[in-house]
Amino acid sequence: MWLTTFDPDNRLVARGIEAEWESCLRELDKAKAELARREQQRPKALSTDERGRLLDLGADLVKVWQAPTTSARDKKELLRTLLEEVIITVHKNEGRTHLTLRWRGGALTDVDLDTPRYLPIGVRTDENTIALVRRLAAHYPDSVIAGVLNRQGRKSAYGHRFTANLVSNLRRQWDIPRFERATNPPEGELLNIKQTAAVLGVATSTIHRWLNDGIIAGEQLTLGAPWRIRLTDDLRKRVAEEAPSGYLTMYQTMRLLGVSRQTVWQRVKRGEIHAIHVKQGRKKGLRLKLLTSQPDLFAQPS
Repeated sequence: MWLTTFDPDNRLVARGIEAEWESCLRELDKAKAELARREQQRPKALSTDERGRLLDLGADLVKVWQAPTTSARDKKELLRTLLEEVIITVHKNEGRTHLTLRWRGGALTDVDLDTPRYLPIGVRTDENTIALVRRLAAHYPDSVIAGVLNRQGRKSAYGHRFTANLVSNLRRQWDIPRFERATNPPEGELLNIKQTAAVLGVATSTIHRWLNDGIIAGEQLTLGAPWRIRLTDDLRKRVAEEAPSGYLTMYQTMRLLGVSRQTVWQRVKRGEIHAIHVKQGRKKGLRLKLLTSQPDLFAQPS
């Protein structure tokens, strides 16, 4: 009877071969998965019919280029496909530009274009200032526009402060219509902050605070331009001689809702809380009233 014995060295070699074999199998699986992924991403081969239609289109590129269904993006893609290189040579002194178009396949096309000669730019007002004057002229006369431009630190083409006459000349130069009051203005007169405060019988600081807090609406076309507030019936009702029933102070409102002051202001802006200014009495100042019911957070559903 023969007894088979195994050399320890042979067992180590066998383990090494087995580990290498498993590693090769894993690499094979990865290669198969990568091949399958690339096969899925490979563009679909054109059928005989599709290839024929494509060749028919290529025979008349002018028709494809001028077709109404060919968008600007399609034209760019078409040029990228057909052109290999564009060589541009500018002749400034002669006022022309020469283009050499090298198409795929080796064909060359030469094109000559007239180039406008570069003329020195004269002294002119900054374009941003001109655009601002164009916006302001729809709402303000020249004297007000000049004040706005000066408060913003803007200068004329020659570095001077603006005057009503300079603004008028600028408008005529750039064909900007002058301000004209509308014959049928919308409801409510447009007033500045001082005029609004005088009509409502409150301090100008109160109007500033209302604008900052979002209680009333106003517009300012640009930094330094006057605030414009439309005096409507709703705005007049924002001011009362005495506090009506149901109106609370800011502190009472915060306690009632259990929220911060900032949250109260947000609800005022959303129209959930009505705000008025009381001019007289012990409850003089800001008063608030809830316009929407606030659900009880701890109420048990029935």
